[in-house]
Amino acid sequence: MIGASLFVSAVLFAIGVGGVLVRRNAIMLFMCVELMLNAVNLSFVALSRLHGVTGQVVVIFVMTVAAAEAAVGLAIIISAFRHFKSADLADIRLLGG
Repeated sequence: MIGASLFVSAVLFAIGVGGVLVRRNAIMLFMCVELMLNAVNLSFVALSRLHGVTGQVVVIFVMTVAAAEAAVGLAIIISAFRHFKSADLADIRLLGG
């Protein structure tokens, strides 16, 4: 049971890393980072069965940080899209220029 959860977590994390390395769209990159955070959360919950409730407490903190990161990240992406008329990271060299 724990091994299957850790395997799924590793696959999700690998998909997230692959997406970060391949994609150039800011929104897709953002979604891949969120996928990696969720994969780590899954592994924390799976391992909390062995090591107690500490892993679940860490998941609550990671989810809180991920929610704040989502709000700030989406605000930056929307601001960059309004300025540059594109969400492609190759088009965005500097936020100020």
